[in-house]
Amino acid sequence: MELGRLEYLQALVTEFQVTDSTEAKEQVLANLANFAYDPGNYEYLRQLQVLDLFLDMLTEDNETLVEFAMGGLCNLCLDKTNKEYILEANGVEPIINCLSSSNEETVVSAVTTLMFLTTSRSRAQTTALPVVECMLRFSLSANTRLSNLASIFLQDYCSPPQVEEARNLSRHTAVGIPLPKD
Repeated sequence: MELGRLEYLQALVTEFQVTDSTEAKEQVLANLANFAYDPGNYEYLRQLQVLDLFLDMLTEDNETLVEFAMGGLCNLCLDKTNKEYILEANGVEPIINCLSSSNEETVVSAVTTLMFLTTSRSRAQTTALPVVECMLRFSLSANTRLSNLASIFLQDYCSPPQVEEARNLSRHTAVGIPLPKD
């Protein structure tokens, strides 16, 4: 008997919840993140509280779980309903925290997600001074993907005074968020 889309996604969520295997959790979360790419799955993923699952995984010690959760949120947040849910669930802060990950994919997804989540209402949080400082550092990275993405963030989402303030602050401090490893 073939499972429908909702039933299949429910089976994945259940497997994630009941398994003790880290490898199985990683595989299931990767599958859920891939399913989050299809707008036809958005309603089902909301119904199954997968957005909460992804948000919860952002604080895990397992970098692979964080990577897949961040990728899943990145895939989901272009949808207006999902974007509002993430913002209402105070999801911006854990996403910002992912900027300090040593995993390049996690950082790229976090930057992209912050772009997608930026609205007139959320801009103060998504472009807070520490974020702008971080983007300035990323824009200087030898990693072309990261430097290009950070440059776009600074140009399209930050005001010139914000960027200048962050530049002035970063001239006076040697501490910052580390760049991800290649």
